Amino acid sequence: MDNLFDFLRSGGPVMAPIGLSALIGLSWALMRGWAVRQAAVAPRSFVVEVIELIKQDRHADAVTLCRKADCAGGAIVEGVVGLRGRRRADIKERVEELGRQQAANLETGADVVGTVATVAPLLGLLGTVWGMILTFEVIQEQGMGVMGSLAGGISQALITTMAGLSVGIPAVIAHRALLATIDRRVLELEDLALQAIDLVAGEEVPHAAQP
Repeated sequence: MDNLFDFLRSGGPVMAPIGLSALIGLSWALMRGWAVRQAAVAPRSFVVEVIELIKQDRHADAVTLCRKADCAGGAIVEGVVGLRGRRRADIKERVEELGRQQAANLETGADVVGTVATVAPLLGLLGTVWGMILTFEVIQEQGMGVMGSLAGGISQALITTMAGLSVGIPAVIAHRALLATIDRRVLELEDLALQAIDLVAGEEVPHAAQP
């Protein structure tokens, strides 16, 4: 372990922000991954139960269940039930607004992981440039004959490059996976909303025939 710390420390001062980026990316990826899991957005047991309550016209019980569930699906279904009896188009318009709000909530924090995926390799590149500058300074002062002195700058440049990529690549994967999960949850919420709308919407009033 000491050898690992010494190895990372030899990468120079740029290793500090790279390490900080790794901690930020990991913590946000875990937090948002936990927040957008199905059990937190629209649990299957909740979906089955609330739809059954609506079918039985137990709307008050359905609203109570939604509030108790305290999830994105509950907020949407509660909004649908509150508009029961209205035209489908009117309910759908209102629910689309609720859906956009919930989708924005699900996407919160995903950009942090994406930023880490972009910044970490750039920090690695910065460390590479820093290490090469040190190498050329040694060449300027001592010439090409002292290979041991040159090796320090080259090693620092390569270590920071490796560190930046080691943080950036997993962050890219985590960001893509997080966005894909969010897309699935949004589709699940849309499906739940449509089921609820079909059950509570009133009959469309036909337009009067033109004379």
